[in-house]
Amino acid sequence: MHRFGITLMAAVLVFVAVLGVIPVLADDSLNTDSGNAAVQLTEAQKEEIAALHKGILEKQKEVISKYVEYGVITKEKGDYMISRLEKRYEKLEQNGFIPKWAKCNRKYSQ
Repeated sequence: MHRFGITLMAAVLVFVAVLGVIPVLADDSLNTDSGNAAVQLTEAQKEEIAALHKGILEKQKEVISKYVEYGVITKEKGDYMISRLEKRYEKLEQNGFIPKWAKCNRKYSQ
C-alpha cells in the first residue's frame, strides 16, 4: 500500500508539471509569420542572401551528384531532387528572399 501511495504522488507531480508546460508550448510568440508581412529587404541584403542561397544550392547539387555517382540514388531521382531545389530557389527569388512560413505554422495556429 505504501508503494501505491508513492506512485500516485509521483504521477500527480508529473501531471502538474506537464500542465505547467503546455501553456508555454501554445504561446503565439512561436508564430513568427505575422511580423514578416511588412519586412522589405534592401537590394544589398537581397544580394547577400541570394549569394548565400546560391552557395547552399550548389553544395546540395554537389551532394546529390555524389549520391548518384556512388549509386545511392538513381539518376532520375537525382535530377528530380535537383529540379525541386531549383524551383525552391526560384520561389524564394520571386518572394524577395523572404520565406513564406504559413504552411509550416499551420499546426501551431489555433
